[in-house]
Amino acid sequence: MNSTDPARGAIASTIIFVSGIVTLLQTSFGIRLPIVQGGTHGFLGPTLAILALMPCPPEEELEALTYTERTHLWQTRMNEVQGAICVAAIFQVLVGAIGALLRWISPLVIVPTVTLIGFSLYPVAASKASSHWGIASMTIVLLVLFSQYLSEVALPGFTWSRERGFTRINIYVFKLFPVLLAVVMAWGTCWILTVTEVLPKDNLARTDLRLDMITESPWFRVPYPCQWGLPTVSVAGVLGMLAGVLASIVESVGDYFACARLSGAPAPPKHAINRGIWIEGLGTILAGLWGTGSGTTSYSQNVGAIGVTKVGSRRVVQYSAVIMLLCGLVGKVGALLITIPEPIIGGIFCVVFAMITSVGLSTLQYVDLNSSRNLFVLGFSLFFGMALPMWMAKPENLRIIQTSVPMLDQVLSVLLKTSMFVGGCLGFFLDNTIPDGIGRGMYPYPLRLSAGGS
Repeated sequence: MNSTDPARGAIASTIIFVSGIVTLLQTSFGIRLPIVQGGTHGFLGPTLAILALMPCPPEEELEALTYTERTHLWQTRMNEVQGAICVAAIFQVLVGAIGALLRWISPLVIVPTVTLIGFSLYPVAASKASSHWGIASMTIVLLVLFSQYLSEVALPGFTWSRERGFTRINIYVFKLFPVLLAVVMAWGTCWILTVTEVLPKDNLARTDLRLDMITESPWFRVPYPCQWGLPTVSVAGVLGMLAGVLASIVESVGDYFACARLSGAPAPPKHAINRGIWIEGLGTILAGLWGTGSGTTSYSQNVGAIGVTKVGSRRVVQYSAVIMLLCGLVGKVGALLITIPEPIIGGIFCVVFAMITSVGLSTLQYVDLNSSRNLFVLGFSLFFGMALPMWMAKPENLRIIQTSVPMLDQVLSVLLKTSMFVGGCLGFFLDNTIPDGIGRGMYPYPLRLSAGGS
């Protein structure tokens, strides 16, 4: 897809629209907690592995293609990703006994699965940031400054009520909007450098490279299922996406307990967790049918915002979902988001992917790291989960698997190129087969420690 293709804005609008739908379903019929649903980076690794099996033509051939031919090219790839997401999400819908499933998913399975999501995505972040390291570094510095150093700095504000009149309050702007403030300031800097012609004409940090996308995008556009074509299904794609689905389930269960605690609600019972996972599976199917290019999951950032604002009302989140639906219908909104300069996105990715990695590592608080058995399971799962996919991704090894069964070759290629699948499966197998394993329990509460010491 061309970088100025209006379809990029349409995809962004679709993501916002579907997030609004799934958030309404989750807060009304699912876990019924004030938690926002949206796209997740957990599906990016499997998606890249699937797309590696469908390489694009060389650059000189792409330039010779007509707009219709280029559109058919990216829609074919999108349909493959859609089908994989939809079918893999059926597993999430069918996981009715989530408590029994989590009995076998211990912290030593969760850590490599979630941590390797962040580790495996560093090439994506580095690639975008390298388009202008100066702007990317400034974005990183601003984001770290606002979210870490100035998070407890309050700005004065006022509120009014009929009983008390005007009352002075503290507004923690930097804690509430660190990403927004960093993006706006970096974007403004790029605009100044563009207007003053400091940046070269073809530099990706310029703000005028994709302005045509805004003018060509319609004001109003209603996203609809199969808008890019009918999804196509392959066994390799589905099995690869299962890794993203599993990571989403594990992450969301932790978010449910954290959200309940911060909003003052009791810990969610098993049947509520079942409903939440079921709705997320349904939401991922909807995301696949609508063609967002990703699944849906609970947003940990939203959980953190509850702790800051002390607003734990489902109504507030439902109103926000309606706003997302309306924004998804305005084509100019999605197009505007796509015009954010690439190095700014790279800077944000460097911080966000790092946080995903640290969230995975934070589960180690439930593991006894004095146990040599646990250290082996953890270290080998992480190391081999990075080493094998990196080796598989080398050009000379793209067709290294030759089983004489083409479908099996594709399945193994996708799975072995997905870091979180390799690491998660190793952690699952080793932790459930090596003696003196972990005591089973419901994540994220501290699990019962066994003789094995985890």
